[in-house]
Amino acid sequence: MTTAELLTALNWRYATKVFDSTKKIPDDTWAALEESLVLTPSSYGLQPWKFIIIQDKELREELIGHSWRQRQVVDCSHLVVMATRHTMSEVEIDANLMRIAEVRGGTPDALVGYRKMLTGTLEQGYMTKEWAKMQAYIALGQFMAAAALLGIDTCPMEGFVPAKYDEVLGLEAQGFTTAVLCPAGYRHADDRYASLPKVRFKSSDVIEHR
Repeated sequence: MTTAELLTALNWRYATKVFDSTKKIPDDTWAALEESLVLTPSSYGLQPWKFIIIQDKELREELIGHSWRQRQVVDCSHLVVMATRHTMSEVEIDANLMRIAEVRGGTPDALVGYRKMLTGTLEQGYMTKEWAKMQAYIALGQFMAAAALLGIDTCPMEGFVPAKYDEVLGLEAQGFTTAVLCPAGYRHADDRYASLPKVRFKSSDVIEHR
């Protein structure tokens, strides 16, 4: 990919207001986008999230009432609900250490120093619900960029009622809460926002070199 192709994709992307409900993302393309979620970096690599992919139309119709009546939730191809943990504990830390040992070899015992650092950070109150939500936004950004590179439209959404989403999806019992939504699919030909120029501050206003 050239630098020009990268910038073209990012300029093409916009927060899609009207999706074409007749168009579906191909399975192989969606599989790559799911993997982009899995590959998202996170603080300490702890991945305090769960991504719920919703295609069921009836379920999405139920959720639209908790989404400020925004049709993107129903008309998109795939609705991604990004949920994060209410709290972190040593259980989640140990699960991560087990996964490290599984993937890289060795045993969790070899990571005792790293575990001590992580549990110390936990005890200091750093791994809060707000911290976990910030991790979800890293996933959101990576997902939207990956989608743009593949020609898939997205719309980041904070306009919803988290408690209602948690209730409908049964997240509370799992220890999770809805952080942010991202419908994905294909823009409708009638979405006038697709042709509007992006409004961004000039580079000189937001980037400083020292």
